Amino acid sequence: MSKAPKDEQPPHPADRHDLIRVHGARENNLKDISIEIPKRRLTVFTGVSGSGKSSLVFDTIAAESQRLINETYSAFVQGFMPTLSRPEVDVLDGLTTAIIVDQQRMGADPRSTVGTATDANAMLRILFSRLGKPHIGPPSAYAFNVPSVKASGAITVEVGNKKAVKATFNRTGGMCPNCEGRGSVSDIDLTQLYDDSKSLAEGALTIPGYTTGGWNYRLYTESGLVDADKPIRKYTKKELHAFLHHEPTRMKIAGINMTYEGLIPRIQKSFLAKDKEGMQPHIRAFVERAVTFTTCPECDGTRLAEGARASKIKRISIADACAMQISDLAAWVRGIKEPSVAPLLTALQLTLDSFVEIGLGYLSLDRPAGTLSGGEAQRVKMIRHLGSSLTDVTYVFDEPTVGLHPHDIQRMNDLLLQLRDKGNTVLVVEHKPETIAIADHVVDLGPGAGTAGGTVCYEGTLEGLRAADTVTGRHLDDRAAVKDEVRKPTGVLEIRGASTYNLRDVDVDIPLGVLAVVTGVAGSGKSSLVHGSIPKGEEVVSIDQSPIRGSRRSNPATYTGLLDPIRKAFAKANGVKPALFSANSEGACPTCNGAGVIYSDLGMMAGVSSTCEDCEGKRFQPSVLAYLLGGRDISEVLAMSVTEAEEFFGSGEAATPAAQRILARLADVGLGYLSLGQPLTTLSGGERQRLKLATHMGDKGGVYVLDEPTTGLHLADVEQLLGLLDRLVDAGKSVIVVEHHQAVMAHADWIIDLGPGAGHDGGRIVFEGTPADLVAARSTLTGEHLAEYVGA
Repeated sequence: MSKAPKDEQPPHPADRHDLIRVHGARENNLKDISIEIPKRRLTVFTGVSGSGKSSLVFDTIAAESQRLINETYSAFVQGFMPTLSRPEVDVLDGLTTAIIVDQQRMGADPRSTVGTATDANAMLRILFSRLGKPHIGPPSAYAFNVPSVKASGAITVEVGNKKAVKATFNRTGGMCPNCEGRGSVSDIDLTQLYDDSKSLAEGALTIPGYTTGGWNYRLYTESGLVDADKPIRKYTKKELHAFLHHEPTRMKIAGINMTYEGLIPRIQKSFLAKDKEGMQPHIRAFVERAVTFTTCPECDGTRLAEGARASKIKRISIADACAMQISDLAAWVRGIKEPSVAPLLTALQLTLDSFVEIGLGYLSLDRPAGTLSGGEAQRVKMIRHLGSSLTDVTYVFDEPTVGLHPHDIQRMNDLLLQLRDKGNTVLVVEHKPETIAIADHVVDLGPGAGTAGGTVCYEGTLEGLRAADTVTGRHLDDRAAVKDEVRKPTGVLEIRGASTYNLRDVDVDIPLGVLAVVTGVAGSGKSSLVHGSIPKGEEVVSIDQSPIRGSRRSNPATYTGLLDPIRKAFAKANGVKPALFSANSEGACPTCNGAGVIYSDLGMMAGVSSTCEDCEGKRFQPSVLAYLLGGRDISEVLAMSVTEAEEFFGSGEAATPAAQRILARLADVGLGYLSLGQPLTTLSGGERQRLKLATHMGDKGGVYVLDEPTTGLHLADVEQLLGLLDRLVDAGKSVIVVEHHQAVMAHADWIIDLGPGAGHDGGRIVFEGTPADLVAARSTLTGEHLAEYVGA
């Protein structure tokens, strides 16, 4: 039988599905857009911050893919999964399984480490349970998350026909019994909990939430175990023990069955068991005042019990292995030649080599996951996918170059291409020209941000983007020039003997009154120097990358404190009380409780949210909307953009200077397009950091410390940020920026470059001086890249 020539064979029907088709996407600010994305290619989505990139990639394509996968599980299993509603889109065709690799910080629990997050710890534990001398037990004996348990008693064990009632149960765990696997123990300063010269009846307790007459207070005053009328310093030993350390006991207090326990265990449960970053500011301040964390004296911070620390392979214990820099650990594992565990060694080696390849060889496995930056967390998550055998998957990345020095961006690009070449579709939201340059396909969203964005301005190749008259196309080849004149410092901030993490006893003078930039490759010690050595105090305003915690009820107006002067202005104009103008208080629509939408839980199926019919999504009672200020009601004011509101509160009947000041700061950081009532949960990462910056700009501090403020900023927005930094310096502030972006480096008055490498190859100052000197010397990696950038 003769075969048709190869080029004449009809295409196979299965090969028609080479595109992901999106039609009529309207999620958030998207304006009914339709695009086609090629599969098994690398597509970069770009556009100014707030133009709709995340809405298209994460909230539409990735969200629908995950929802469809969840629907393949049984209704019972779906009951345990987060319910995802269908995105606002007409047609989504050709989707594949989506794996999202985002910049969400990893859990801040002290027991979550780089090793536990990547399975490297699990493999090490098996290795030590097989080869460790002396042998102490199964893998759990090396796990700091597993406590040792010994129990004996009436456990029925059947052996043949005989029944034995007495039995013992043993489990060997590796958890240090003193610090319970946390590596540090807390010490509470009693003077911060109460004033011992007063009695409880006189209001001795000074803990947030323990107001006189409240339940927390009545627990002690009405328990009968302590004398509420006697000053605390006059308590007997027995009374003091009952007040501070009493074990939990059920008893009747004020006619109600309650559990009474000492003040210290109660505080440990209510305050210390929570992630500090998630606390309200006044509670976090109390914890920072009252609690000191010291390294556990028993396990020396290793989190492990004595037995786990004593068992060794080639004179190295599992604690030593986890404390090693990963690049050194990889070399140590390579030196173990033991045929009985060969497959395990191969898998462990692959994982550790992935760390080095991705530029994280400077980390150690015992590093708490909560201390990683957003960019580091994203790269740690990537490690799981690099060794994956899955193909034809859609990988979705959110600015994978965040926190990367220009030297490391090339490595990241190679990894993205590696994922694509395995037959995967790679979607990347990115601003850096170096990453846009490797795209097979570019989608540019805009033209502006917020309501001025949400449309596709350009779709095609990189060359086409350069020629296209879009904001991204115009700024793609922008290069900031090194300044001819730099400002003169007004003083210096002395840092002496800094040795946090990998810093090598660093002495450095950071100039004040100028724009100082601290740079260096990822892992060279920049954050350790800036956040670990600059004294925290009234003078220092630190704006880091930690996420803003906010529910769907929080919005820019509540977060910045803008709502207070607005409520007061409305109350004053109408002769009523301010609480009426809060959607979380008295003025809230009773049907939806001020949320504007009603969430219906449909049990086994995905819940739905629908606009509240009574208030039509306005969130307030009709009677509240009758009160006007300058001809507008409160819901109309919350729907305004920052720019509109600035004009509205700037003059006329609605003139409110306090509101005007906050709005001017929001406009200053480039958030003029945000609406005042937009839920914080819908803001992009870059928008959230700038919202933080705007909030802190009103602080009294003289020194501003910014951690990578260009995160999430489009090339066009970077110019605006530089203008803002200049204004801060010209207003007499000192600005210290940890940054990799060459435009910020070029604009600096002074540069401090750390290196020369990462981890134990870094931690030293390799250059101090002006950007012009750095470019001229080209003595460091940063110098070479900056010289290339400015075209020197």
